[in-house]
Amino acid sequence: MPDPADELIDVVDDDDRVVAQRSRAEIRRHNLRHRSVYILVLSRTGDLFVHRRTTTKDVYPGYHDVAVGGVVGAGESYADAAARELREELGIAAGVLEPLFPVRYHDATTAVNGMVFRCVHDGPFVLQASEIVSGEFVPATLLEDRIGRERFCPDGLAVLAHYRRLQKS
Repeated sequence: MPDPADELIDVVDDDDRVVAQRSRAEIRRHNLRHRSVYILVLSRTGDLFVHRRTTTKDVYPGYHDVAVGGVVGAGESYADAAARELREELGIAAGVLEPLFPVRYHDATTAVNGMVFRCVHDGPFVLQASEIVSGEFVPATLLEDRIGRERFCPDGLAVLAHYRRLQKS
């Protein structure tokens, strides 16, 4: 199995145009802007799937996350990456992915142009052991308390905040 650090990733500019290709390791080392997908997985009753990342992840290791997803490979579309990530991380081979909105995020650890998708699925899931330690559906009424007590990926929280604003409008 190839080393994920060697995977080629498109480096993009602020307008999402590909300007170069670099390895995942270089992307992380130099915090280069790249593409990512975020998938909000909701149960039919509206609970959000929250998972804990493995401690071996290259960014936000051991954190909880409100979105599954990941880096878009070189030459891969957002939609293809979202379908791949859903299949790899949760074992969902079929299902409807609804594109929601683009997102840009930047901090000291990561710089992404992303696309957010929604998937309604009640499970069961087959969690990818190299990516996810555990996961569960969390009702909206309990989510804020968890976010206040546990470490969550900040980019996922930014995606969730934007999603909630759109749901209110």
